[in-house]
Amino acid sequence: EVQLVESGGGLVQAGGSLRLSCATSGFTFDDYGVGWLRQAPGQEREAVSCISPRFGHTYTNDSLKDRFTMSSDTAKMAVYLQMNSLKPEDTGVYYCAAFPTSYCNRAYFTPGIIGSWGQGTQVTVSS
Repeated sequence: EVQLVESGGGLVQAGGSLRLSCATSGFTFDDYGVGWLRQAPGQEREAVSCISPRFGHTYTNDSLKDRFTMSSDTAKMAVYLQMNSLKPEDTGVYYCAAFPTSYCNRAYFTPGIIGSWGQGTQVTVSS
């Protein structure tokens, strides 16, 4: 059974940083892409960033790539999202997700291709 457990969310002031972690289990890490999506209040979920461990490839939403960086640790089967210079509009629930590894790109990394979701972690950025 695929399991994705997020941690690291919280309350931070604008301009601050947070590092989200996602511990994964139940699948072969290199066979999947793993990524982050977020959902702001009243908004649809949107893609944030993903990584394909097999190919060593990452993708980050163009609007976020100057502030957000994704990384992974294959030995720990974990992925991380470093978020810097946070803004109030970054507030939302951040979900870790697993999906077919070849879909980690701008064209395909969308909520519709996600096979497994974590429970989410709340990020709140105060102004």
